[in-house]
Amino acid sequence: MGINVLSLFDGMSCGQISLGRLGIKIDNYLASEIDKYAISITKKNFPNTIHLGDVTKVYGSDCYRIAEGKIDLLIGGSPCQGFSYSGKKLNFEDPRSKLFFEFARILKEVKPKYFLLENVKMKKESQDVISDYLGVEPIEINSSLLSAQNRRRLYWTNIPNLTTPEDKGIVLKDVLERNPNNTTFMSKKFKDRFERYNIDFLSGEESKAKCLCAREYEKNGKQGNYLDTSKLIFLEGLEEGRRLHDGKSLSRNFREGHRIYSSEGKSACLTSNSKGGPGGYSGLYKDKSLIRKLTPIECERLQTVPDNYTEGVSNTQRYKMLGNGWTVDIICHILKNMELRREK
Repeated sequence: MGINVLSLFDGMSCGQISLGRLGIKIDNYLASEIDKYAISITKKNFPNTIHLGDVTKVYGSDCYRIAEGKIDLLIGGSPCQGFSYSGKKLNFEDPRSKLFFEFARILKEVKPKYFLLENVKMKKESQDVISDYLGVEPIEINSSLLSAQNRRRLYWTNIPNLTTPEDKGIVLKDVLERNPNNTTFMSKKFKDRFERYNIDFLSGEESKAKCLCAREYEKNGKQGNYLDTSKLIFLEGLEEGRRLHDGKSLSRNFREGHRIYSSEGKSACLTSNSKGGPGGYSGLYKDKSLIRKLTPIECERLQTVPDNYTEGVSNTQRYKMLGNGWTVDIICHILKNMELRREK
C-alpha cells in the first residue's frame, strides 16, 4: 500500500521526485497546475499523474472520489510574487499571492495527515497571516545547506521533529558541466557594459548562486557569446562607484542581476524575476576564462533535480520552471520524518 498525495501549484512535480527519492510509494498523485510546459514535463517523467487543472476549481470531495480514499499528504508552493522582496511587495493584494487562501481552503476540506507549504522569505505581518491560517510557525531553510544555491525559503508543516539540515559544503564549481555547449550567453549590450568599465568578476553576497528566474524568457531570448576575461582587469584600483564595497556589493549602477559571481562559492537564488538584466534568472559566473550564465543542466543541479529532467521543452521554459521549482533535497529532508506506509 502507498499514499495518496494532493499537490497544489505542482509545477514540474518536484514533490514526486522527492517522494521517489525517499522510497515512498504513491498510490495516487493528484496535481493542480495550469502551466502547459510544466505539465508536459510532469507527464514525461510521471505519466500516472492525475492532473486537476486550476486550483480554484479543486474541491476536497472530488479529491476523495478520484483517489478513492483519504489524502495522506497535501503539498504546495503558492505563488510568491506578492511576497518577494524583488517584486512590488503587494502581499495578499497581489492576485497570485491570494491563491494561498485556496491552499488553506483545500487543507480544511481534505484534512490530510500531513501538509507542507513553501514560500519565500517575506514581511513578518504576511508570514503571521499564513501561520494563523495553517496553525503552525514556519521554519526557514536555505537551500545552500544541501546544494550550491543560495535560496532562503519558509516552510510551514505539521511534520514532526523538523530541524535545519547540516551544511554539505557544496559550491557552484562542484555542479558545473565540464564542457557545456554554447547555449549560455552574455548579450552584446551587457558585454559592452562590462568591457566599458573594465570589470572582471566579483563574489556574490553569500558566495551562492543567484536565484533561478522564471521570467528570464521575457527579456533574454537571444543568444550571444562568451566574454573573454583576458580582455578585462580586476576590480581593484577602479575609481569609487565602480568597485566593490566591503567585498560584497557594487554601487547602484550594478544591481544583483548586473554582477558577475565567482564559481568558487554558491550561486545566487534561481528566481522567477528577470529584473536586473541578462542572466538575471541565475546570475553570470566566471568559469575558468569565460563569463557566462548557467546551463539548464546546471540549474537542475542547483535544484538537486536529476540531469535532463526538464528536457523536452525550450531552454526558456526549462529556466522558468526551475526558477519556480523546489530544491528537491530540502523537500526530502522535510518529508523524511513522516510516518507513512513505505515501499518494501
